[in-house]
Amino acid sequence: MNEQEEVPLFTKPRSGIILVITIGFFLLMREVLMPHVPSQDPDAVYYVASMTSFCISGVFWIAANMLGVTWVDYSRRKKN
Repeated sequence: MNEQEEVPLFTKPRSGIILVITIGFFLLMREVLMPHVPSQDPDAVYYVASMTSFCISGVFWIAANMLGVTWVDYSRRKKN
């Protein structure tokens, strides 16, 4: 592979895969958090667990993208 044909740090397919994994993480975290919401109203439990899971999933999405970029950069440096 030529130096001119370097692997880009950010690609749409990789971002799509991370997005799908993040959606799965969101659904998992919502199920984990639902029993911990101190309410008897099912709508309130669903809402609070979803909003909390959304924030946690945002951090997961950022961390997964940072990991992907770091791996690509590491493999670039390792080849040189």
